[in-house]
Amino acid sequence: MPLTEILSFAAGVAAAGVVSGLLAGIFGIGGGAVLVPVFYQAMGPLGIDEAVRMHVAVGSSLALIVPTSLRSFQGHHARGAVDMELLRSFLVPVPAGVIVAALIAAYISSEGLRLIFALIALAVGLRLAFNRESWRLGRTIPGNPWRVIIGFLIGLFSALMGIGGGVMNNTFMSLYGRQMHQAVATSSGVGVLIAIPGTIGYVWAGWGDPLLPVASTGYVNWIAVGLIFPITILVTPFGVRIAHAMKRRHLEIAFGSFLLFVSARFFISLYG
Repeated sequence: MPLTEILSFAAGVAAAGVVSGLLAGIFGIGGGAVLVPVFYQAMGPLGIDEAVRMHVAVGSSLALIVPTSLRSFQGHHARGAVDMELLRSFLVPVPAGVIVAALIAAYISSEGLRLIFALIALAVGLRLAFNRESWRLGRTIPGNPWRVIIGFLIGLFSALMGIGGGVMNNTFMSLYGRQMHQAVATSSGVGVLIAIPGTIGYVWAGWGDPLLPVASTGYVNWIAVGLIFPITILVTPFGVRIAHAMKRRHLEIAFGSFLLFVSARFFISLYG
């Protein structure tokens, strides 16, 4: 591979690390919504087989969400912003959804994973881009069995997308009247519940696949993880500060627009 392409790949991955680290702190997410499409595109010129490209992008993203979510959760918890009661109620259903996602990932095609990412990114992007403060489902977060079901679905779809669940949990909590700062803070803890079992699950799902790129353990590529990890650890605290210091509407519109673009890109790759 030419040196210029290697440097371009490294620069793109580094930029994705900065953005994902900031998003981890600002939105309480692991940055996977940025990392997955960047990884998927960047692995093309490297000759990584299409059959495993999306799986490796998702698995590597989940591995990176472990430190970013832990760092983000630490910062938000220190400010007393995390809803620990809700987070404790997710301790079982969210990881259960992640485990089911890993089982699905072991058998689903690359096209199937891209379709799931595109559909969920489209729905979340539309919600963020056109969000209204008046959109509410109630004033109190529902109890069981709905809370268990919602937690399971957050874990399932987040692990299939390679994201930390922050966008989905933010949406869930805000639709029931919770302040965005509390939703963001709690989502950082949800990311921990998704990323750790998700990483283990994608390692298992891809174990021994002959199409995997060098330096991979299952569907987790440690070169990508090694490039991104130090950047996200350094940048995430700045995102936490931003989250507690500024209005979020413009950021929501920008992030929603990005998700709509990514969704369109994946749809084109599937049906274009």
